[in-house]
Amino acid sequence: MANSDVRLALWSGTSFSVRRILFRRGGVAVRDLGAFRFNNVLSSFRLRNVVQSSEVTLVLFSRINFQGSFRVFRGSQSVADLGNLNFNNVTSSFILVGRNLTNLEISQIQNTARPPQDVLVIRQ
Repeated sequence: MANSDVRLALWSGTSFSVRRILFRRGGVAVRDLGAFRFNNVLSSFRLRNVVQSSEVTLVLFSRINFQGSFRVFRGSQSVADLGNLNFNNVTSSFILVGRNLTNLEISQIQNTARPPQDVLVIRQ
């Protein structure tokens, strides 16, 4: 399954510094980053699919339960400063999958507050 190849590291500081949380296996949907004491502190991240670098999507949401404004990142990448995207210290929930989510799928996630079925869901 593609989700087993996904890796995500989140940092509370810019340029991959300060506090870090790692997700090393599989797709995951975190309904409330407060579960990790990480609500509204995300400043940088590294995202990758170790087998197919283009097949990964990270969606950051400004509110819990996949609501509010959002930013979509497709393909393996590193973002050193979310402030450059006007999204520093605002992330409250996210979805990570080992494939490319379409804009329609992301819209459905927001409308239903339900992540894709093939991911681990973490609630607070």
